[in-house]
Amino acid sequence: MTAQNVLINRAPVLTLWATTVAERLGFNRDEALSLGKAVAGLTAQSKGRRLGIYKPALQEIKKARARKRGEEFFVEIAGRQVPAVNTEEGVRAVIKDKPIAAPGVEHYLESRFGESLADVREAMRDLAKAFRPEELSQQAFRLYEQFRPAIPEDATGWGAKGRLDIGLIRSLAPE
Repeated sequence: MTAQNVLINRAPVLTLWATTVAERLGFNRDEALSLGKAVAGLTAQSKGRRLGIYKPALQEIKKARARKRGEEFFVEIAGRQVPAVNTEEGVRAVIKDKPIAAPGVEHYLESRFGESLADVREAMRDLAKAFRPEELSQQAFRLYEQFRPAIPEDATGWGAKGRLDIGLIRSLAPE
């Protein structure tokens, strides 16, 4: 690991990027952390199904049909429809009926990025600021695909670490 490169799994990278995007779209820090974690989780779940790691549960269909209308709403972040609720603390993403708490997400990011977190966060914030919120909303996932760590696309890449190039993130900002 150097100042310009971080060896890391894709999930924390997407969590931090989606958090950064949510902040740029106007969510406060804790709301953005909650939403960012959900984006990464939903993306991992989708890929896991595609790779055959996760099987769709028929019970989920029954649960979905039994839910009352208006309990949750959806927020689009980085091309993902994230289920969310308003809590006393603000908007929070929801996973299995439980709001995602911001402190746990921040701890997760700190544990995965270590000393590089501040540098990566700054590069991502600079990239996000280079776009108007409407443009960023449309391009967020495509940008992530350009800088995410390269790993094998099949099941051997599940959980694998790759190189995150901080300079590449910075280079993606239009001048």
